[in-house]
Amino acid sequence: MQTINFAHLSLDRIKEIIDNHEKLALSQEAVEAIVRCRRYLDGKMESIDRPVYGITTGFGSLYNITIPSDELSQLQHNLVVSHACGTGETVRPEIVKLMLLLKAQSLAYGHSGAQLITVQRLVDMFNEDVLPVVYSQGSLGASGDLAPLAHLSLPLIGLGEVLYKGKVRPSAEVWKELGWEPIRLQSKEGLALLNGTQFMSAHAVYSLIKAYRLSRWADIIGALSLDAFDGRIEAFLPLTHKLRRHDGQLATAQRFMSLLEGSSLISRHKEHVQDPYSFRCIPQVHGAVKDNIKYVRSVIENEINSVTDNPNIFPDEDMIISAGNFHGEPIAIPMDTLAIALSELANISERRIYQLISGKRDLPKFLVANPGLNSGFMIPQYTAASIVSQNKMYCWPASADSIPSSQGQEDHVSMGSNSATKLVKVADNCETVLAIELLNAAQALEFRRPERTSPALEQIVADYRKHVPFVDNDTYLSPLIHRSVEFLREENL
Repeated sequence: MQTINFAHLSLDRIKEIIDNHEKLALSQEAVEAIVRCRRYLDGKMESIDRPVYGITTGFGSLYNITIPSDELSQLQHNLVVSHACGTGETVRPEIVKLMLLLKAQSLAYGHSGAQLITVQRLVDMFNEDVLPVVYSQGSLGASGDLAPLAHLSLPLIGLGEVLYKGKVRPSAEVWKELGWEPIRLQSKEGLALLNGTQFMSAHAVYSLIKAYRLSRWADIIGALSLDAFDGRIEAFLPLTHKLRRHDGQLATAQRFMSLLEGSSLISRHKEHVQDPYSFRCIPQVHGAVKDNIKYVRSVIENEINSVTDNPNIFPDEDMIISAGNFHGEPIAIPMDTLAIALSELANISERRIYQLISGKRDLPKFLVANPGLNSGFMIPQYTAASIVSQNKMYCWPASADSIPSSQGQEDHVSMGSNSATKLVKVADNCETVLAIELLNAAQALEFRRPERTSPALEQIVADYRKHVPFVDNDTYLSPLIHRSVEFLREENL
C-alpha cells in the first residue's frame, strides 16, 4: 500500500502503484497536516478583517466582490459546477486515475485548506477504481486545470458521471451503492480542487512512463534494423562518443554494442564504408531523446511533489498568500520538448523503414521475394510517413501561445493542457511507427538467413514471431501492424 505523505513520489513508484494495482492510504503525518490547515482556516474566518482571494471573494476578475460568510459553502459548490465546461474526447481512464493520485498528493501537504473527508474521498475513488468522466478540452493550463479538475471534482459533491466496473454511470448512483455521501464543500475547498496542474502532470507522467519504454524499444528495433540492413558497428564504438560525452549518446552506443554482441551479421565483411545517417547517427539522435526524457522527468517529479493551488495557506506562519503556483509554464515547455523528442524517435525510425524496403544491400524491394506481383511492405512505410508528418504538426509548441481570459485578470496563460494532450498523441504515434519498423526489420532479417543476429535479438524476433508471422506473399497487413503495436506494449523488457 502506498502511503500518501511528504515522501518523494517518483515516476518509478507511480508505475509500481499502477502496475501492481496498489491501494493508497493517508499517512498520519498527512492527516495531521490536513486537519491542522483546515482548523487554522476555520479559525481565521472568524477573525479575518480583510478580503482573502477565493476564500471570501469571487474568482478571477470577480476577486473584488466579497461574499457573505453564510454563502461561502455555496460559493465553492458553484465554482465546481460552473467550471465543469469540458469538451472533446474523454480522458483515458489510466490518466484519470493518475489525476486522482496526484490531486490527493498535492492536497495532503496541508497548505490547501481541504477537509480531511475530501482528500480521503479522492483516495477512496482511486482505491475503488471509481474514475470521473473528464474531458480533454477546456483548460488553459494557467489558473490551474480548471475545467478538467472541475469534472474530476463533480462526483465529490454527488454530480457528474464516473466510469465504474466498465460502465459510465451517474456518480450519485455509484455513491449510493458504495454508501458514500456527497461532500458539502467548505470555504476555499472548491478552489483547492480546481486550482492545480494535475490534468497536465498526469498526462506528463503517463507519457514519461511510455517514453522510457519507447526509448528502450527504439534501441532494440534500431539494432535489429542495423543488422538486417547489413550495417556497420564502427559508429557505435566508444572512442568516438567519448569525444562528445553526452550521457544519452554514450549510453546508446554502449547499448547497441551490447545488443549486437555475438551477431555474425554485424561482424562479417562489409562492402560499403559507411551507413546512412538514420543508422550511423543513432547514438546522437536516440541519445538526445534519452537526455531529454531525463530532463523532463526531473521537472515532472518536482511538479507532482508540489502544492499547485491558490491561495497557499501557512498555519505555522499565520499567512494566506495569493500567488501563482497553478501556472503550468514550468511543465508546459518541457512537455512540448518531450513531444519533439519522441517525434524525432519516430522520424528516424521511419527513415530506417524506408532504407529497409529500398532494395539496397541485397534485400529485395519492399521485402518480398517476388516484388511486382506483390507490393510487399511498400505501404506500411507510407503509413509511417503519414504518422511522422502528423507528429510534426503536433510539435508546434502549445506553450508558445497565450490568450487572455477572465476580463484580462488572467492575462498570460501557459496552454500547457494542449501541450499535455498532444504529447500523449505523439507518444502513441511514435509507438506505432516503431511497431512498423519492427515489422520490417524482422521481415528483412529472414532474407539474411542462414546468418544470424545476436542471441539477444534472435530471442526477441522469436517471441515476436509468436504474434506476427513472416510474410511470403501479399496479405492483409493492418492486423499485423496492430499486433506489432500490442507486442511493444505487452512484452517485458
